[in-house]
Amino acid sequence: MSKRTLTADEKYALITSNLQEVISGDIIKKILPERDISIYWGTATTGRPHAAYLVPAIKVAQFLQAGCTVKVLLADLHAFLDADKAPEGVLENRAQYYERIIRSLLSSVGVDLSRLEFVRGSSYQLTPEYMRDLLRLSKKVSVHDALRASSEIVKVMGEPCMADGLYPLMQLLDEEYLKVDAEFGGLDQRKIFGLSHDAMPKLGFKNRCHLMNPMVPGLSGGKMSSSDPKSKIDLLEDSASIKKKISKAVCAPRETDGNGVLSFIEHVIFPYSQLQSENGVGSVSVTLKDATEPTVFTNFADLAAAYAEDSLTPQLAKRIVEEGLTKLTDSIRAEFAADAKWQEIAAAAYPEPVVPVKVKKEKKQKKPRGERPDDAALTATGKQDEKKSNVVVPVEETA
Repeated sequence: MSKRTLTADEKYALITSNLQEVISGDIIKKILPERDISIYWGTATTGRPHAAYLVPAIKVAQFLQAGCTVKVLLADLHAFLDADKAPEGVLENRAQYYERIIRSLLSSVGVDLSRLEFVRGSSYQLTPEYMRDLLRLSKKVSVHDALRASSEIVKVMGEPCMADGLYPLMQLLDEEYLKVDAEFGGLDQRKIFGLSHDAMPKLGFKNRCHLMNPMVPGLSGGKMSSSDPKSKIDLLEDSASIKKKISKAVCAPRETDGNGVLSFIEHVIFPYSQLQSENGVGSVSVTLKDATEPTVFTNFADLAAAYAEDSLTPQLAKRIVEEGLTKLTDSIRAEFAADAKWQEIAAAAYPEPVVPVKVKKEKKQKKPRGERPDDAALTATGKQDEKKSNVVVPVEETA
């Protein structure tokens, strides 16, 4: 990994590389010539982190390489507020699980972690000072604006509840209480970031820069979900499982837009290679279709062009992702396997679901062949007796 000192402009370029949008970038541009900046990334401690977490994690690694102090907010109270994603009884263990796996992931990248901090939301969000500011903020933001801000983040089940409105307000205050210069998140948080620029000055707090990652499509074609085992690749899955799931990934030939496999190469594989490089230039080597020697791509645009021409086939693109993902997660699996405490935390944070036992229905005994089930009922009417006895019953003639 490159150890050379970066200029302020180079730091800004690394901080903002591959981002979808930057709001108020001038805030950090003014700071960088004087000192390194501090950034916070918040993650609600809900489902088990999976391969999609590599996208923000690689970006966090770039922040660290740029000399930033990065505060990872383990948003345990946000997780509790978000519908039924994190019951109160598992909050502590899930926060511990997230801290361990994110630290292990960043260690596997090889970046210096001396400027990395982990903060629990519950460590300060229940203090009198924070609650007072939350009440002050609630008087400045309408219910409509609060619910609108959280609409792409919070899972709403039926009618919106008060928690859905508290969620974004707390995220706004976190910027102030974590004392950062910028906040990092996905493009799905843009409404919250916009609300921050409008509401925070009303409380006398300064605005922050907001850095937004694009919403990268999942390998299955849609969003990679932690609640659907078939659509995600857990960070602890073995190499055989990784290979199997990537082989089934949606990757249409020649199509570059909305291609989850190519997006993973762009936002994980290339930046990871860049972080490993001595000169700060990332590269991907692959032997293209009908070629005998490998081609080295030093930028994603050229690789995407090769895919559009079909010289880089879906099978070759998947192999790049498979090899890169396996390499990134090998050390995480090894660390987990050797750490009994971590295994204990994982079991408590994500207990195996209780599968209801199906009660087998008793089979009805079959009647002897030829016997009808309603023989008894027919006998009660007298008609069946007539048939069995072959007796002719005289019929009275009517006048």
